[in-house]
Formats: sequence, C-alpha cells, structure tokens
Amino acid sequence: MAKASEIKVGNILRYNNELVTVTEFIHRTPGKGGAFYLGKFRNIKTGKIVEARLGTDEQVEICRVETNDYQYLYEDGDYFVIMDNDTFDQFNIPKALFGPAAKYLKEGMSVVVSFESEEPIMAQTPNFVELEITYAEPAVKGDTSSGALKYATLENGVEVKVPLFVNQGDKVKIDTRTGEYIERVK
Repeated sequence: MAKASEIKVGNILRYNNELVTVTEFIHRTPGKGGAFYLGKFRNIKTGKIVEARLGTDEQVEICRVETNDYQYLYEDGDYFVIMDNDTFDQFNIPKALFGPAAKYLKEGMSVVVSFESEEPIMAQTPNFVELEITYAEPAVKGDTSSGALKYATLENGVEVKVPLFVNQGDKVKIDTRTGEYIERVK
C-alpha cells in the first residue's frame, strides 16, 4: 500500500476492486480545509473514466505490472496464443484485450502484453502491419480524380480502401489503430 501523495500519472492502481490507470492527478490546497488530490482514472477493462478525490494520507494499492514483447502464434477459439521469446512459455490471451486491431494479427508478429499477477490486463498490436493484397478490384479508366480509392482484400480477409494504383499481389502498410492504408511496400 502507498499513500496518495506517491501516485504518478501512468501508474496502475487497484481502485474500488478495479484496475485503473492514472491519466491525471492534481494536488489541491483550498483556502479552507485540508489539502487533497483530484485524480482521473481510466478503467482498464471498460475504458470508462472515473474521477476521485483522495486525501493526502489515504492508502491506495499501486499494482505491479509487467509489460513485455511476445510473439503471436495462433488463434484458439476466443483466445490468441502468444509465446515469450526468452523462456518459450505460452499464454492464452482473450481476443477482447486486443480490441478492433486484433483482425490485423498475423502469425509470427510481435505483440505487447501486460500482466498483473499472472493475469493479462492489456494487449497491443504493432501500430503498423505489412500485409499482402489477395484481391483488388481493377481500376476503371477515367476514374482518376484526385484521391480516388477502391476496395481491396488483405491476406487476413479484411477489406480496406486503397489507391487505384495498388494491385493484387502488392504488399501494403496498414495502420492498425484506424484500419487505413498508409503506403505500398516494395
């Protein structure tokens, strides 16, 4: 247990039996009464913001979180199986932890996973992935207004919008946070 005065932005706390990350933490000293801290915490599981007022000597639990790079191996039902590159231990991570970016995962890809006492609490894909296009509509002659886009299907089955010059068999770089085409890879 630690005092509220030891909390810093970025810490992960157990607050009301929920894991939260500290997004904002301000010390206030009003004219009347004692000093206190105002905090904004983001719930790790739900993403909701919780505001709290803590006394300076109030006890809080700062959680020890281990974050490492792992290798994505394969999909197994509602889980992704990952492997520690140093110890070769394998872990089952719920798909929900990766969020919408999970559809861009490819076998052998490096992912970042955070554990709090043997339980996975956060998972993150790389910001950019390179995938091959398996199907692209042919470009229509004369449809060359600036910024014209067409649909293309990636090797993992996801459909994205790409410029007209991108063809089947090309490798493209995709932003996993937005799902947008970034560039064609040589």
